[in-house]
Amino acid sequence: METTSLQHFYREMGFVNDNELSAILPDGINNEIGHFNVFSTAAMRQKVKQTKTMPYNRRTYYKISLINGHNRAEYADKVIDIKKHGLLFASPKVPYNYIPMQEEQSGCFCIFTHEFLATAHNSIKLDELPIFRPGGYPVFQITESQAKEVELIFDKMFAELDSDYAYKYDLLRNFVLELIHYGQKLQPDINLYTSHNATTRVAGLFVELLERQFPVTTTGQKLELRTAKDYADKLAIHVNHLNKVLRENTGKTTTDFISSRIAQEAKILLRQTDWNISEIAYSLGFEEVAHFSNFFKKRSGVSPLAFRT
Repeated sequence: METTSLQHFYREMGFVNDNELSAILPDGINNEIGHFNVFSTAAMRQKVKQTKTMPYNRRTYYKISLINGHNRAEYADKVIDIKKHGLLFASPKVPYNYIPMQEEQSGCFCIFTHEFLATAHNSIKLDELPIFRPGGYPVFQITESQAKEVELIFDKMFAELDSDYAYKYDLLRNFVLELIHYGQKLQPDINLYTSHNATTRVAGLFVELLERQFPVTTTGQKLELRTAKDYADKLAIHVNHLNKVLRENTGKTTTDFISSRIAQEAKILLRQTDWNISEIAYSLGFEEVAHFSNFFKKRSGVSPLAFRT
């Protein structure tokens, strides 16, 4: 499976040699821990050949994009049609791309690494935030007025990046967090406002255990936790209690959660790799290909082979 690094990103953007790359990097970024940069979509479209499309890959960095214009966003196993304005939050765990559906395109995007935010916020864990949590809501249709609000945050980023202020990267970290919180406020309340009690803690630990097994990156990798009992044993609680906790907090059972996440990863592997069906089945914990095929068809309505082709 292809994974786009920061270096690959800059190469894709057309900065083909070290001199060009040095010219585009922000002043002093090499003295910072982590990486940050911000771009105008229109400027990048002039730099990159029009025939070149964004690859559907995982990235090693985080990206927040304001998309103006008709686009189709493909994220994990989901396809979202962005009619006019969209806000996209991408993490290294989930592959994505977006495809322009009309010639007129504008917007902004910033890229950053986990280390960039962790420099000032040592306790922050980006993958635990609702906006970057796999299975969450990372792409939003937004209104004209919301797009203008987001654009103002990006304008502050551009202005600060060009300034001589000694602590400009501290401000830029705050602008990134402002965008993250703006997106999280657009999410359904169930993902954000939960009381910090024992049941929500158990639910959180379960989700953390589940996501720790993904992404699957090699054919030799195999899911260790496959059943509700596996997770309950790991959490040292009874499986009935785990089911009750998840139902109360999310409306789903443990098996629903596990099956949904495995099906999502199966779709990613079928689309993004050349592994055969038996290799994918094995990596996802199925001893028999027939069991995997039945599982996938039940969840998706088609066989793995039909989905791939």
